[in-house]
Amino acid sequence: MTSPVVLVTGASRGLGRGIALALAELGADLVLNARNVAQLRAVAEEARQKGATVEIVVGDIGEADTARRLAQQAQATFGRIDAVVNNAGIIQPLARIAQAEPEAWLENWRVNLLGPVLLVREALPELRARRGRVVNISSGAAVRPFPGWGAYCAAKAGLNQFTAVLALEETQVTAVAFRPGVVDTDMQTEIRTQGARAMPPEWHRRFLRYKEEGRLRPPEEIGRMVAWLALEAPHEWSGGFLAYYEEPLRSWLRERGIAV
Repeated sequence: MTSPVVLVTGASRGLGRGIALALAELGADLVLNARNVAQLRAVAEEARQKGATVEIVVGDIGEADTARRLAQQAQATFGRIDAVVNNAGIIQPLARIAQAEPEAWLENWRVNLLGPVLLVREALPELRARRGRVVNISSGAAVRPFPGWGAYCAAKAGLNQFTAVLALEETQVTAVAFRPGVVDTDMQTEIRTQGARAMPPEWHRRFLRYKEEGRLRPPEEIGRMVAWLALEAPHEWSGGFLAYYEEPLRSWLRERGIAV
């Protein structure tokens, strides 16, 4: 049986690493992307030790050439693309609207929103042919505003709408946006260490408490959820915004042996 082939961005650490390793355990082959070549190679080797065939494409996913190389590498090595996981994301600028530089907003949108658009466009011919899946890693910030997070909130709201429009236009593809909750990643570290200058004290303290009280979810746990969605998300969920804590997602995952 031919293994499914999944493209994963932001795969060098955190949630992206968790997704990649979970997919490898589930029998997928991978094309992984990130900007840090040493970290990306390390994750690729971990995935290979789990039985996956893995290619890496180093580069900024907000650049059209990087998206093109990802799709081309998948075709050259595997001859197919079954799913895309758009995980790469940045929180910066952590700044109030009045203080943030416009260029920083544009950089945020380029990575968080334009990158997924570019990669999906490159992968669409194969995704149509395979009745494939797109999982866009979104955030609660897509639907709930956070002071000091203006660029990120706007980008994730746009990502949700991109997912919904993609589902309407590409009826043979299953596209979902996924809310992972607060995960123990470098982004949470940035919020704790740099957020105080942009966020009201009570908002910033909330993120400090997440760490102090052990409420951050392990990347490996959430990565398994995303991996199952990339491989088997039901088509009737296409266009939806799925939160990790909601039914029917949780019961669907339990049927697949994922403790939630």
